[in-house]
Amino acid sequence: MTSQDKLPAATSVAHASPEWLSADQFDELDAILDDLRTRHDETPQWEFCEGFMAALVCCRRPITADEYLAVLLGLGEAGEADAGSFADAAQQQRFMALWQRRWLEVAEALDREVESLEDDAAYHPEVMDVRGAVAALPPEEREAMTGEDLPSFAQVWALGFMFAVENWPEEWAAPRDKDAAKWLDASLQAIVAMTEDDTGKPEISIFNDEDPPSVSLARLNAFGEAIWAVYDLREIWRSIGPRVETVRKEATPGRNDLCFCGSGKKYKKCHGAT
Repeated sequence: MTSQDKLPAATSVAHASPEWLSADQFDELDAILDDLRTRHDETPQWEFCEGFMAALVCCRRPITADEYLAVLLGLGEAGEADAGSFADAAQQQRFMALWQRRWLEVAEALDREVESLEDDAAYHPEVMDVRGAVAALPPEEREAMTGEDLPSFAQVWALGFMFAVENWPEEWAAPRDKDAAKWLDASLQAIVAMTEDDTGKPEISIFNDEDPPSVSLARLNAFGEAIWAVYDLREIWRSIGPRVETVRKEATPGRNDLCFCGSGKKYKKCHGAT
């Protein structure tokens, strides 16, 4: 059991709305991932999946489920006994139904024009403040977790995002347009910054003012910049469009050159005649 497995569902900081998955539905996703983890211990937490999904939504090329699920969940080929796998078809269908609904929520949120991240219509990733949750535990429970390597606020989400980027690097290669390339790099760097540890002085409690501070102000500001960066990445690739494969035409011999087939005849008298 990891430190996150011991934490209550209330550690989520996503903004609830009737259009978004409910807390119970996120709990369902967590339960399915927990079950998958009994067969494949590298199955990630939902927060990692949330970041991974955001990257796929922003990706230049649409990546199909057949391609990305094996990468994300460690699912092997059919019949592999040691591969992570769903318990049955019903479990897989339920996971994919919730996954697809969340996917649409993220895509719709990123396509809306919002002025502030406080807007209920804005993209609010489902992230955890593990350190804050631990700090709010009763003293005896908190002491039992002393020495645990706890992730910083939204760090796992950012790691999931960059995991997708790293697995499809060709879809995140810098475009030829210099301004777009700079925009892309700045956006990715804002997310990369969230993969680092929060070493600043804890000043803010994500849950409420009564809980001990667990997040630095710099971290909270960096999180906001990372969310705006996701908006920018969505816009960059939508404006540029999918990659176009370069078609390379083989050089054609001149009419008076020797034919490539080795007949000794001029091209115009051999293959060029056809």
